[in-house]
Amino acid sequence: MNKNIKSLYEIAQKETRKIIGLMSGTSLDGLDLALCEVSGEGENTIVKIEQFETIDYSEDIKTEIRKVFAKKTIDFQHLVLLNEWIADLHAGMINDCLSKWNIPSIEVDLIASHGQTVLHAPKFLHQQEKFPNATLQIGDGDHIAVKTGIITLSDFRQKHVAAGGEGAPLAVYGDYLLFSKKGENRIMLNMGGIANFTYLPASQNAEEVFVTDTGTANTLIDIFTKQFFPEKSFDKDAEIAKSGTVNQVLLNELKSDAFFQKSFPKTIGQELFNHDFVNSALVKLGFENISAPDLLATLTRLSAETIAEAVLFVVKNTKTPIEEFTVYMSGGGARNPLLVSWLQELLSCKFEKSDVLGISGDAKEAVLFAVLANETVAGGNYNFGSKKGIPSVTMGKISFPS
Repeated sequence: MNKNIKSLYEIAQKETRKIIGLMSGTSLDGLDLALCEVSGEGENTIVKIEQFETIDYSEDIKTEIRKVFAKKTIDFQHLVLLNEWIADLHAGMINDCLSKWNIPSIEVDLIASHGQTVLHAPKFLHQQEKFPNATLQIGDGDHIAVKTGIITLSDFRQKHVAAGGEGAPLAVYGDYLLFSKKGENRIMLNMGGIANFTYLPASQNAEEVFVTDTGTANTLIDIFTKQFFPEKSFDKDAEIAKSGTVNQVLLNELKSDAFFQKSFPKTIGQELFNHDFVNSALVKLGFENISAPDLLATLTRLSAETIAEAVLFVVKNTKTPIEEFTVYMSGGGARNPLLVSWLQELLSCKFEKSDVLGISGDAKEAVLFAVLANETVAGGNYNFGSKKGIPSVTMGKISFPS
């Protein structure tokens, strides 16, 4: 038997596995690394976070990624070079963290690498009949495996697309395995660049689980904060937006986009929600001179209303009163007091930070990819039925160190 296959077989037999989950989102802030001790599989999965760190991307890294990020026309050579370069960077970050944590690489069983998304192209967005849903994450798994000496699982979204999904959101799998609770209807709301949520029914029936993107969360707010205030990367504590007034005409125009009329579930990214999305509306309405506070207030309200409307759609279909739901928030949007207050105004249910469930909201996405890797190696027995958007598959391509 090949030594790598033998090693993987032995890892699958362990009672607990040490897995490093990696996540770098569309906000391009940096790389989240979560060293997890994972035991069990399926609904018996238990995760303990042993170490967690976020390593910020330098401006140089962000600049190189932005040359290809969410663009239809790019320098193809640059994309190819980035695929290897990002992998090498991530591998170096892993090695640095292991050294800092005083943990030998031989003690780590697996790395679960999400990679860096550079283009998300569901069919409804690209609208080319002969082509399927598509998505692309770079940061090659073989490079990470070789440079860390650790078996690496990567490219998780491709199996989801191959099985008929749109490649997102993937949080549903980890959300169900880790956070589903008998007797409580839960909405696991993640507000990163894009907002998405998982509905976890009180019945714990996997076939009732629902997941969707809702639209922009922080993406547009961040883009225009940086445009007006180049020294800022986001509107901290919504200080700018709170001083502005929502422009209802502009809000209505932004909400009239076809994406918001599309049926659930659906996925999206900065391929739609970008600088041009807002600027075209401003030009159409003759609002090019709108103030920064008013624009950021309007964009924050856009996030709040479209999230709330999506949640209410799901709640209505469950025939359970909204008051009997709890929304658990994670992602940068959970730290935006204006966004959160408007959500509380629009949704008459209980709100909590996801941290109260035992896993930091900052670490949650990296942990979820560690759970996906654990399922691929040691589990894969759950069944979400045949609902659109949640194929019952295990995910991740396996790369060996040698």
